[in-house]
Amino acid sequence: MATNSTHSIRVIKVNAAEIASATDVLAIEEPLEIRLEHGPEGQRQVQNISVTMRTPGHDAELAAGFLFTEGIIKNPEDIASTQHCFIACAENKENVIQVSLAPGIVPHLQNTERNFYTTSSCGVCGKGSIDAIRTVSSFAGEPEDNDTIQAPILYQLPLILRKHQRVFEDTGGLHASALFSIVGELLLLREDVGRHNALDKLIGAALNYNWLPLKQTILLLSGRASFELVQKAAMAGINIIAAVGAPSSLAVELANEFNITLIGFLREERFNVYTAAHRVQIPRYEDTY
Repeated sequence: MATNSTHSIRVIKVNAAEIASATDVLAIEEPLEIRLEHGPEGQRQVQNISVTMRTPGHDAELAAGFLFTEGIIKNPEDIASTQHCFIACAENKENVIQVSLAPGIVPHLQNTERNFYTTSSCGVCGKGSIDAIRTVSSFAGEPEDNDTIQAPILYQLPLILRKHQRVFEDTGGLHASALFSIVGELLLLREDVGRHNALDKLIGAALNYNWLPLKQTILLLSGRASFELVQKAAMAGINIIAAVGAPSSLAVELANEFNITLIGFLREERFNVYTAAHRVQIPRYEDTY
């Protein structure tokens, strides 16, 4: 299957009084339907779980990450196989992916009905959503970690991210989620037109590598830190989140509830620490506060 993530078109560029024909590169946006096959041998059933608008590429990771961060599956071993429907199904559909669970695995589909993964336009957000995450996260309530990150290392992360954002450099139109070690080593990077898809791809890849829980790592978001992104990070056991943009109020509330260090406006050697500042080693912090 082709996984081109960009598309070139002819455009008219206007710069004051200058007009010219040029080629522009766009990030591809297409729907992906995620189907789930489950049940005992001889009684298998297939359900449509979700449709998301995404940039093609790393679709299997996206599906795995989505199922995990939604609490539908708990372990990578729950998944027997993942195939696009032009291979696994009767239909010749490239934008449908089917995840087959192992025969003994019962998916937690009530979590999709709970619908606690919300957007900024949703009115369901709040304490109930936070409580819902606590009930399904495999890593909630684990012992406190002693991970710390030095401010000079944080300053370098956006530069490393931009250096490796291949599709963003071509289009300027993609979000990215990146996973770093505590010493600033880039471990994983995923891009997508949807910020939540980029993070699901990242977590799906980490799930496949058996890296979860993602302690002793830093999650860097190329844009703002929304409630749903902090939830997904909490589901993966991430304790340090840094965002180039601003966090929302509910994102801060959730990070505080789960003792996640949340950093915003990380750019040009400055940042704000919103929660759990004890993990950030800031020069002269003790003198200032």
